[in-house]
Amino acid sequence: MLVVFFRALFLYFFITLGVRLMGKRQLGELQPAEFVIAILISNIASLPIEDTSIPMIIGIIPIFVLVACEVIVSGISLKSRRFRSIISGRPVVVIHDGVIDQKNLRTLRFSVDDLLASLRQQNVFDVSTVWYAIVETTGKVSVIQKYGESPVTSKELNLTGENETPPTLVVSDGKFIEETSKETALIQSQAKEFLKRKHLTVRDVFLMTGTKDGTFTIVKKTKKGKSS
Repeated sequence: MLVVFFRALFLYFFITLGVRLMGKRQLGELQPAEFVIAILISNIASLPIEDTSIPMIIGIIPIFVLVACEVIVSGISLKSRRFRSIISGRPVVVIHDGVIDQKNLRTLRFSVDDLLASLRQQNVFDVSTVWYAIVETTGKVSVIQKYGESPVTSKELNLTGENETPPTLVVSDGKFIEETSKETALIQSQAKEFLKRKHLTVRDVFLMTGTKDGTFTIVKKTKKGKSS
């Protein structure tokens, strides 16, 4: 049992390192080749864990080869557009000016239900309001609505304003977040003064966010046995 534990632990760190080398993508953003590599690695890694008679090197070598191949293929794809289109495919237009391209849908094996679901996820419920809908190489649908149907922006209304920096996470579960910049350090310093004025300690806080102008939002910890 202990052997299985250490084998699984070693392969976990080894595969995590391999995935980091392959780049950062969410599962839904994997290209077809990357998805195949992920499945193969998971299957290969399970063999030496389930069967202790299989040497670890038998699992490590093919995983290393697959990761190396993916890194090489990714490098070539970055330099060659033609090679990238062969490996990953190309974006395909499925709606133009409110008209669905049924031929392209059939080519992609994309059903109408799939298309409508993707549109609804972007708050588009009427196909006729779509100027362009494009199925990306990851399978996601990008949508551009017609001019009269797209949301109004502050620029179109001639409104003036400034870009706002999102609030910084200051406290998480009763602990200050490690300082990563001078701005964060300044906000934390202001946060400590703010907590003193509120007669609170950091241990009383479940979540706290703040901005450099001194605006803070606090979610206090709930006592055990009480619901929030």
